[in-house]
Amino acid sequence: MIDKTQITKEYQAHEKDTGSADVQIALLTHRINELTTHFQKHRKDHSSRRGLLKMVADRRRLLDYIQKNDQKRYQGLIKKLNLRK
Repeated sequence: MIDKTQITKEYQAHEKDTGSADVQIALLTHRINELTTHFQKHRKDHSSRRGLLKMVADRRRLLDYIQKNDQKRYQGLIKKLNLRK
């Protein structure tokens, strides 16, 4: 299991950066991947599925923001996180 601080250090823009869009997207992606494996075992956990859908929507919104403001950063983040598009 990867620690939040490791993910934050990998994606932060500078030393004190803990809440930029890149970091938030990386943390959401990690949590989404964990929940996806959880749902393979617990198919009827609908309350957690609602939270997963909210996380996916939040990540999409942050990705749209980055794409609108900095195309190179968006492409690098998509490639680094291994996301579609």
